[in-house]
Amino acid sequence: MSNVESNAAPTLRKRRRAGVFLRLQRSRAAEDSGAALILVVAVGAVLSMLMTLLVVVTVNGMRQATDDADWNAALAAAYAGIDEYQSRLSADTSYYRYGNAASTFSASSAITPDDTNPAFGVGASGTWAQLSGADGTARGEFRYEVDNSTYGTTGRIRLRSTGKVGDATRTLIADLKQQGFIDFLYFTDLEVTDPAVASSAPASSCYDAGTPPALRYGWNSRPSGSTNPCNDISFGAFDTIDGPLHSNDTIRACGTVFKGMVTTGKPSAPYYLNQSANGGTCATPTFEVVGSPAYAGVSGMPATNSELKKETRSDLTATDVPRPGCLYTGPTQFTFYADGTVNIKSPFTKATRIANAGSTSGSAPSECGAISALQSVAGATITVPENNVMYVQNVPAVTSDVNYWAASNDPANFTCTSTGSTGQRGWRFGTGSNAPGYPLRTSSTSTTEVATTTSPYGCRTGDAFVKGEFNGASTIAAENSIFIVGDLTYVDQNDDILGLVGNNAVWVYNPVNSSNTFLLSKNRTIHAAILSVAHTFQVQNYAVSGSGARGTLTVLGAIAQKYRGPVATATSGGSIVSGYAKNYIYDNRFKFKAPPKFLNPVTTTYGVTSWVETSAVFAADGSAR
Repeated sequence: MSNVESNAAPTLRKRRRAGVFLRLQRSRAAEDSGAALILVVAVGAVLSMLMTLLVVVTVNGMRQATDDADWNAALAAAYAGIDEYQSRLSADTSYYRYGNAASTFSASSAITPDDTNPAFGVGASGTWAQLSGADGTARGEFRYEVDNSTYGTTGRIRLRSTGKVGDATRTLIADLKQQGFIDFLYFTDLEVTDPAVASSAPASSCYDAGTPPALRYGWNSRPSGSTNPCNDISFGAFDTIDGPLHSNDTIRACGTVFKGMVTTGKPSAPYYLNQSANGGTCATPTFEVVGSPAYAGVSGMPATNSELKKETRSDLTATDVPRPGCLYTGPTQFTFYADGTVNIKSPFTKATRIANAGSTSGSAPSECGAISALQSVAGATITVPENNVMYVQNVPAVTSDVNYWAASNDPANFTCTSTGSTGQRGWRFGTGSNAPGYPLRTSSTSTTEVATTTSPYGCRTGDAFVKGEFNGASTIAAENSIFIVGDLTYVDQNDDILGLVGNNAVWVYNPVNSSNTFLLSKNRTIHAAILSVAHTFQVQNYAVSGSGARGTLTVLGAIAQKYRGPVATATSGGSIVSGYAKNYIYDNRFKFKAPPKFLNPVTTTYGVTSWVETSAVFAADGSAR
């Protein structure tokens, strides 16, 4: 082999190996390029999926946010419906009667239609009230339904309000109650002694220039001072008020303990005066509730309690009085028993229900007592009228009245002693000079009551004389006065409820004889909501000290009055000289319910005592769910 051939062979082999290497490199590059393309496609697909998911999540989130906003706004619309209904009640206290009888929620109620209120719509074709914002744009809709079936017995209204925004609806049920006298353990219009029973008349400067003149409030330029020209009254160091208290007037207090919230009509601080009745500085009172005392405005007293007499009319059963109460005439005695009955003696009563506004006709249903029994010395014993009113009226002077009695004609066994000496004026019901009646009289002169001139026992006045163990739910109202002639207590403090409404005074009976010796034992207990519309709640003979202090007057309930009524006298140091120490305890049930048909202030608002959300009762199209 030549040198040329031998040199060419290695070169050829090198070239062949290089070619193989290049082909391998190209093959590997092609493979790598395919793998990269697959990776790029995969990454792109993943990114595309992520973008799609992000868009879906964003859209669904926006939809969910809108749904949540509508859901929350629907609840706000339901609350707005309750507020709007409350405003209607404040403008017209009789608006509780109105609604839509087609609502199943109102089925047990007596409803008067009001087609002008779109919130009373029911069903898919029914209307909704529009809820707009401050800029006038729509903020939702609401409708509500009324259940007033227990208004007459408890003073409560149930309202079912449904709010709607978009496709969302939500429903609330609220209990509403008038804010009235029984929201307070102690309510007083004027912190002065009742002019009708005061030992001296208020000075002329105590009155305004109206017709007729009215006593001024202490914060409205009523004079005061050491001479006490207007007969101001102060809370004493021996007083403990265990519940909320309101006075339209200026409160004076000396060492008193106020355990509940205290409010006043005095429009500027200080909201009470640390002064005695004659203006002297005294021990500082204790207010246990933070923020009290405070200003809360003036709540007006009704002129009379005659609205309660209307509750005994039998001609209004289709409208205002679906269940009439019982009417009694002249002096009437009520003695309650633990078994839920009451014995009633009412010698002037001829009809226990009236059939028209003029009282020209009436009836005598057995549930109010047989007339022959009511006019008898034994009286009529009946079941306490449940959730109703027993009203005692003056003997009518109009001859056309069904309960009229001629002035010269008294009922059998009834003797009027109004022409006798001052201390013996009153009446007897029975035979003999010692027959039961008022003033108290027995065969022994040492136990014969001397009647006061400030709390007379009229022969023909509508006075109720009340005592006993009360079992039931009723209100006793009197056209004249109410005398609580003994302990008056509930059998069950959680279930029984009683109202006492005197057009004039409500008296705690506290008789004395001619030697100023008291004829009843010490300590008295009263369970009731008490209201004196035009006068006072007061203890008879509270200033008589012949037998010393009378112990404790315990009242479980609420007391409201036109004028502050004194129950005791005390030394400057707070020691009781005569009368009773107060032990007044608020009945907390009055926050939620009232005695049957109990009166309220002439202007009032309704407060929500409770509310709860329930399943929506209407769909967005208005149809029932």
